[in-house]
Amino acid sequence: MITLKSICTKGESLSSVESHATGRSIVGKSVITLDDLSVPQIQELLHKAQYIDSHRKEVAHTCDGRVLATLFYEPSTRTRLSFETAMLRLGGKVIGFAGAQLSSVTKGESISDTLKTVSNYVDVVAIRHPKEGAALVAADAAGVPVINAGDGGHMHPTQTLADLATLQSRFGRVNNLTIGLCGDLTFGRTVHSLIETLCRFGNVRFILISPKELKTPQYVINRIKATPSCSYEEVTDLSSVIGDLDALYMTRVQKERFFNEDDYLRLRDTYILDEAKLRKAKPTMAVLHPLPRVNEIAVEVDNDPRAAYFEQVKNGMLMRMALESSVLGDQLAGYEEKEITL
Repeated sequence: MITLKSICTKGESLSSVESHATGRSIVGKSVITLDDLSVPQIQELLHKAQYIDSHRKEVAHTCDGRVLATLFYEPSTRTRLSFETAMLRLGGKVIGFAGAQLSSVTKGESISDTLKTVSNYVDVVAIRHPKEGAALVAADAAGVPVINAGDGGHMHPTQTLADLATLQSRFGRVNNLTIGLCGDLTFGRTVHSLIETLCRFGNVRFILISPKELKTPQYVINRIKATPSCSYEEVTDLSSVIGDLDALYMTRVQKERFFNEDDYLRLRDTYILDEAKLRKAKPTMAVLHPLPRVNEIAVEVDNDPRAAYFEQVKNGMLMRMALESSVLGDQLAGYEEKEITL
């Protein structure tokens, strides 16, 4: 029997050989949506994140000498700090800006020109922008890998990686689950990314909980319909379905996506998860939220063992560590992929 371990050349790590032999290498790759990654590549990132979590000291110099640029054209706390902390924990450095007003965009510079410039300074870029498609424009212009940190109401792939890692941690799998998604399903890019990616793993039942004004976009519904092993149901009442759920993904109603403040004020308190509602849920149900929350999850829920949203924060950093090191091709000290029989 020939294994990958037996065909490693002198000086070449098993991890390197396996990545290329199995098509799991993402060196030099931009990640704009998770469709840019295969399911095995996503699984490999999940595996790497688990390794990083238990080998913090060993991986601390993985990206020595590397520089990450965080180009955030709209406000962010968790995502920007998570990307930056991920690179710092890997031994690299960070430059960038947190707000378009702090960049040359105020002088009229295009995203394309900014990326062509910044590519000369750094090894990898994380970009967040309020306009859909901006990350793709950035990737086309850049000479280094670009990671989408959120583009408008479109996609947020690294948040989805954090969500997958949290489901994996809680259930040991990311499919064969009933998952409720609640709140702003129209503008919630985290919801769109998660649904589309879970459809690729298959065998997920989606319960879509929202007011009619914030329903899931048709293109996301079409993705579910195109997956024979997945199904969906659209409802307006959280209490009526919470008992059926393995995981509940809460979202805030995003004020910044509304043109009419009256509509925002009318819809923002539609769903509030509290202890009373949780009493109807399974004792093993996991509550996820991409954060920040406003008031859609009562603070009293934080102490419930089903609350997984701060666990998501940690998982987000670990997954970004895995992703940043992978697109750069920097090997994690001591890490080996699972042995694969050829």
